[in-house]
Parts: sequence; C-alpha cells; structure tokens
Amino acid sequence: MVRIRLRRVGLKKQPSYRIVVTDHESPRDGRFIEIIGFYNPRTEPITIDLQEDRALYWLSVGAQPSEPVARLLKKIGTQDRLVRLRKGETIEKLTEEAATEKAARGPQSLKTNRPTPRNAAVPSAE
Repeated sequence: MVRIRLRRVGLKKQPSYRIVVTDHESPRDGRFIEIIGFYNPRTEPITIDLQEDRALYWLSVGAQPSEPVARLLKKIGTQDRLVRLRKGETIEKLTEEAATEKAARGPQSLKTNRPTPRNAAVPSAE
C-alpha cells in the first residue's frame, strides 16, 4: 500500500517535515517514491507548501494519507478538491484553483520565528 506521510528533516529539536509518497513498510526517514511538499510547524504562520497536482494524482490512484497529513490536506482544501475530482471535475481546473488560493494567502516566510530550545534558555547579555 502506498502512503502519503511526513518525513522528518532538520536539526535536533528543530523539526521540519517533507511530505512524501512512500510504501507503507518503509521506515519514517527511509526510502520514498516522491517528495510532494514541505511542512514547517515552527514558523508563524505555519508553512505548508504542497504540489496539489501530484497530491491529487496520488490520492486518486489510491494512496492513503497518514493522520497528520490528512489534517494538513483538509486544512489547505485538498480533500475537498479530491471529492470534486472524483465527481468529474478536471485536475487542471482544480490545480489552478489551488494556485489561486495559495497566491491569495501571500508569501510565507521560511524563517523560523519561534526561538530554538538552546536560545530560549540563555539569558540576555544586557
């Protein structure tokens, strides 16, 4: 079975994740078929960058999202677009709509606004 799940990247205690398509038997950070997105929960607001067309393709051929990925897909509207794709709308129209929504959200900063655990414990030098 093919799964869409998160793959942890980043430094110790500073996680960010890639959204990958992988076999369900592969380890969390092991082999994968394709990288379809990026998720960083440490930015304000949270950064989610997803290739809608590839996500819709994999979901339409039977890939199952993990629970965290399913929540992300619902949050950005991909689950609703999948339902509409199954009802007969074209994938081009749906990906264009997703691109429009992404542009409306505005640019997302990739800089982390939350302090690292190491910096949070250090008192200021004032």
